[in-house]
Formats: sequence, C-alpha cells, structure tokens
Amino acid sequence: MTIRTYRGLAPALGERVFVDASAVVIGDVALGDDSSVWPLTVIRGDMQRIRIGARTSIQDGSVLHITHAGPFNSDGFPLTLGDEVTVGHKVTLHGCTLGNRILVGMGSIVMDGAVVEDEVIIGAGSLVPPGKRLESGYLYVGSPVRQARPLTDKERAFFAYTAGNYVKLKDLHLAEGYDR
Repeated sequence: MTIRTYRGLAPALGERVFVDASAVVIGDVALGDDSSVWPLTVIRGDMQRIRIGARTSIQDGSVLHITHAGPFNSDGFPLTLGDEVTVGHKVTLHGCTLGNRILVGMGSIVMDGAVVEDEVIIGAGSLVPPGKRLESGYLYVGSPVRQARPLTDKERAFFAYTAGNYVKLKDLHLAEGYDR
C-alpha cells in the first residue's frame, strides 16, 4: 500500500498531489498542493513529522526521513521542505530543513539539523553535514559541501521553471491514472 497510516497518523495530501504507486509515504507526513512523489521514493514520518510544501517534486529513488527524539537527541529533528523544491534522483534528506526554491542535485545527502535557506542549488553528489547552514543565493558543491559561487539570474529563474515543469508532468500522470 502506497499511503500508510502509522499509529493513527495518516499522511495528508494537498490538492492535486501525485504519489507514484511504487512510492511509499508513511505516518505523520503532509504534502502541499501540486507536489509530486516519483517512483521508488520512501517518505517515512513514523517517528517524527515530515512537511513538504507546494509545487515540490521528490524524484525517483529518494529517501526522506527524520531523527527521532531520544536519549541522544531530546527533541529529534523533523524534516521540512518549502515550496518549489526540486529533489533530484536518489537524494537522501534526513531530519533537515530546506527553504523555498531549492534544487537538490542527484545523489546528494542532507543530514540532521542542516538548514538550507531559500534559493540554493546543491550540486549532484554533495554531502551537507549535520548542523550545517547553507546561505541563500549560492551554489554549493562537494563532500562535505562548500559554497562555490553566487547564483546567476538564469539559475534563479530555473527554480520556478522546474517546479512548473514537474507540476505539468504530474498532471499528465494523474490524467493517465498512474497514482496510488
């Protein structure tokens, strides 16, 4: 089953959300309007909450999870993504916070307590270490990630373009009946 309730908490889906039948969304998860979850993605809100904004795309094979509250981390870390975030293929997001209009490149990992401000590009294969803050308006690359350069106007325009492109694509999939 693609959308699963866990301990009485059911995922909440906004308007026109697409969740591929091979993806799994569990527990305390909220997906904003016009968001999309693509094949083989796992979004596990079974021990802490996950909030995903509007027009956000979680691409194939990504894993979204949290850090539970316990003796080594009293509050844990929820996972929060803003609006118009494009999460590339095979990305791992774990107990972190991402703002609005962000591109997370394929194969990247963003760890516990990391904060990514609005309008950031994280290059493919990058590692954002625990607790790291990425400042708005820059490209970050590497493992561990480092600030490479300011974003260009063309790159800033890409955020809305790619979000809109994935909204159109998920609408086509919904029209074909290819969701949960």
